Amino acid sequence: MVIKTTIYGVGPIGQLIARVAVERGFEIVGAVDIDPQKVGKDLGEVIGLGKTLGVKVESDADKVLRDAKPDVVLHSTGSFFDRVYPQIMKAVKADADVVSTCETLSWPWYRYPDLAELVDNYAKNHGVTILGAGVNPGFVFDALPAVLSVTLTRLDKITVIRSLDASKRRYSFQKKIGLGMTPSQFNEALSRGEITAHVGFAESVHLLADIIGLKLDRVEEGQEALIAERHYETQYFKMEPGQIKGVVGHGSGFISGREVIRVELRACAGCEDFEEVRLEGEPSITWRSTGTAGDPATAAVIINLAPRVLSARPGLITLKDLINYSYSVLTSR
Repeated sequence: MVIKTTIYGVGPIGQLIARVAVERGFEIVGAVDIDPQKVGKDLGEVIGLGKTLGVKVESDADKVLRDAKPDVVLHSTGSFFDRVYPQIMKAVKADADVVSTCETLSWPWYRYPDLAELVDNYAKNHGVTILGAGVNPGFVFDALPAVLSVTLTRLDKITVIRSLDASKRRYSFQKKIGLGMTPSQFNEALSRGEITAHVGFAESVHLLADIIGLKLDRVEEGQEALIAERHYETQYFKMEPGQIKGVVGHGSGFISGREVIRVELRACAGCEDFEEVRLEGEPSITWRSTGTAGDPATAAVIINLAPRVLSARPGLITLKDLINYSYSVLTSR
């Protein structure tokens, strides 16, 4: 079966998704973006494919979706569900499934419960499925530890640490974590929403807990700047002592005052690339990697989940609906 898709958002991640979609045999039938430097150009040219695809990037999403009639929309335009939900609704109105990189869509009931219910009902009425996924949230902090937990007979606590060298990442990533800013500039930009650093700690905690069946009492999240102690330099930014070289953040889930889930992210110039999952219980285990390439992996997650979303139940779903292999907290009947 050839999957017909529309690429909604042709930024750095959307371009990666489009290239992987072409390589994997998807039929791209439409492309949407509002960047005037891209609108009107062939998608193949925009994504650097070296050939044309016969699909022009257009700004009118309603027209593209109406004319293209995709099976699934691969969506990557923003991190906050309340800002992108009109785009999601356009796809649903066109009777297309949606797989989105929107971080807060991975567990929308945390920040946007009313909006999540509205979109869930709308999707069910149209018989389509909506999923938010990616690497974080969507893999390292939630799906990965959930699958690893299946080897435990008793699970007491999950800790996931992700460390990445920001100097290897794209410009927009380095900018959003505040490289080169002063601490006051960082705090002001973060409070005004000019930068976001990482989005989705709480969503990952909720998603992981739901997959394995933990009923959390509360969730906390936070992040702060990492200060350079010497000169650092990337291809885009220079950092002197006292300026921002990265961020460190966390999300935690509690039951009866005890921390049962903790996810931590350290992203900075010069940080080591690795991921570590610690599962405390019986038997306790530690899993460690040399790091996941965030952008290519995000594109891979979106492409690999698209066929499964096409066969999933209608409505607003999470990875819990697609993962059936984890530790399971048993509840009394």
